[in-house]
Amino acid sequence: MPSPFSLPLHALKLAGKCALPLILWYSAGELARWATLYLASEIQHGDFRQARLIAAYVLLTLVILISMTMITGMLQSLRRVLWETRARRADGEQDERFWSSLNRVAPAFAVIYMAWSLHIEDASDFQQMDLFHNLDDNLYTPIFNNVANGTNEAATYGVGLVSLDWRVSLAAMVVTFGLRVLFGKLVEQGKGNFSGIAAAFAEFSFVFCALMALYNLTSARGDWTEHRAVVGGVKSTWEQAKESIPGWEAFWAWVAEIWPHVVDALAVPLTWLAVAVLVFGASVDDTRRALRGTRLEKGVDKLEQSHSLTQRAVDRVIGGFTERWVPVVNAFRITIKGGATLFGLVCLLYVGLHVGADWAERGVRTLIGSDVPYMWLFVSYPVVFVKELLMTALTFCVLAAAFDIAATRARLRGEDITA
Repeated sequence: MPSPFSLPLHALKLAGKCALPLILWYSAGELARWATLYLASEIQHGDFRQARLIAAYVLLTLVILISMTMITGMLQSLRRVLWETRARRADGEQDERFWSSLNRVAPAFAVIYMAWSLHIEDASDFQQMDLFHNLDDNLYTPIFNNVANGTNEAATYGVGLVSLDWRVSLAAMVVTFGLRVLFGKLVEQGKGNFSGIAAAFAEFSFVFCALMALYNLTSARGDWTEHRAVVGGVKSTWEQAKESIPGWEAFWAWVAEIWPHVVDALAVPLTWLAVAVLVFGASVDDTRRALRGTRLEKGVDKLEQSHSLTQRAVDRVIGGFTERWVPVVNAFRITIKGGATLFGLVCLLYVGLHVGADWAERGVRTLIGSDVPYMWLFVSYPVVFVKELLMTALTFCVLAAAFDIAATRARLRGEDITA
């Protein structure tokens, strides 16, 4: 029976056994990701700009798929050396092939990725690549021309994500929604060798193609919404609560300050653990499993017995909430099979690795130092790459070790980690 306190040592053992494939997967993924971002920054400027922006959006979707492939590859490498995998082999279960695993993981990965807004980092990298790749000729020159000539020449670099015409993005959104429904049906029916990957691609494309349309429509309706009676009433009630309830404003200010740290320390590690659990072969998107043993489970039974219209209405109301939190709850239930200590250590090590990596980067930058102008535009890339490589690899090792310990302890007690 492995102890939860063995988590750090087990994670280091996994890192030692899988160091080479982890390094290779991460390096190949980052190279492909950088090349795709570079191509997107080149292709989106010139004649037929709207068509070019559509192509850039497709490349941005490919960036996320590359990240998904890299993450799946790294976790699949760790999966092969887990105690749980050896036990499954002893029971006669065959190892899952990489492409089969990627196809199985892709739809749920897309839902988790979007629900937790993890695509924002990809969009930020896309914008930064576009901006810095064309820094001298296409950013500073228009600014200097404005000052010298009194013109209002606008730079088109670094703003690609909000430059797509809303009518074009709306048409693309309709097309990608159709593809999303089509491939989603194929996934439900178990048809197609790559239907899961195609469904994830359609999901990401649908979201990005909808960004500009929703951005414009939201901006246009902002003033209208601001003056509606319901909105005004809610604001008035909120202001009265601030004035009449002692400590009301201070309490919500405290919540606003603390809540992001709670999410980063507890929910985000469990979110990535949910992704790891997906690759390792368990399910994390089952609402019934998340609520098993609670009073809310009866509510799921009643909902499943209700009319299909009622089920669809409820799904539209709480769909975003369940997509965000059900995987987290399921990951927590899997981790807690190894004990509360295991859950605490997972969160502690996750936060410690990220905070420690930031401090280590600051220390390296201080040791290198330089008074050469713009030197860090070049030197920062290898420093950040090494930092992200070590942090990502060790984080995945911690997640894999946590799953392995929880699954082994559950197996030795006669329980099923996937149940």
